[in-house]
Amino acid sequence: MDGLTILGMILLVAGFVLVGIEMVVPGFSVPGISGIICLVAGVFLLADNLLEGVFITIIVLAVLGIMMAVILWFLSKGKFRSPLILKEEQNKKEGYLSSSDMNYLLGKKGCAYTDLRPSGIGIFDEIKFDVISEGGYILKGSPIEIIKVEGSKLVVRNEEEKL
Repeated sequence: MDGLTILGMILLVAGFVLVGIEMVVPGFSVPGISGIICLVAGVFLLADNLLEGVFITIIVLAVLGIMMAVILWFLSKGKFRSPLILKEEQNKKEGYLSSSDMNYLLGKKGCAYTDLRPSGIGIFDEIKFDVISEGGYILKGSPIEIIKVEGSKLVVRNEEEKL
């Protein structure tokens, strides 16, 4: 074996390792790009002619596909499953609320925790919520009332203006 053949094999192995790392690292970053470059360079160095290069490229793509399938199987079924897949339900009985369950806040009175210009934070029963004022600017500390609930959007009115 000559030096270029050994270098080609090293580049192929390094490319597979880098692409494998890229499969578990979020985003398309340095390991993925470096792996692709190593794989292409390795195939180029190992091929004697165009037909052999195409054949090696097909084999490399097949091995990459198998690697990806194995890694995804381990992530979905193996010991890495728990951080990726929620096992229990988040239902109302256990205290979880979806955004559509915020209608209970309709008519609640509280105060502006921050200035509302027109959005900000309001505090109701010691709990902070993101709110949007019906009108314009409402000063921090002003009394407010929730007048409309649209999903997770809470619309408030300044109570001082009602008087």
